[in-house]
Amino acid sequence: MPIYSNIKTKITIPSEIQALIDRLNQELAQIEREATEGLNLARPILSRFPDNVILIGSFATLNNALFFVDNSRRRIQITVESISPENVPASVIQEAGEDLAELQGRIMEAKIRVSRIVNRLENLP
Repeated sequence: MPIYSNIKTKITIPSEIQALIDRLNQELAQIEREATEGLNLARPILSRFPDNVILIGSFATLNNALFFVDNSRRRIQITVESISPENVPASVIQEAGEDLAELQGRIMEAKIRVSRIVNRLENLP
């Protein structure tokens, strides 16, 4: 069975949950890259227009996205640790899978928000 790469000891995780964790980590990495790119685009524009409420809101949303990425990674880690011990009841594993699936929805929403902001920033004159 797959091993979660951030854990030092060998831990077996059901393959379906491992696949979901891998997808979530990929999506989080993409959000992090795009949010960082967006912040780099927004900074010089904000310095020229410091009172622009829309730019300030976009900048805040991108910073929040990075905070969300960090929190989501911690949440994934906690979930992995909860299903890592031997003889974990199936109900705990099922609940972990449901929690990760719910997190996947939130990650997709964040990804869409960040992409929209970055697209707007890239298309500014």
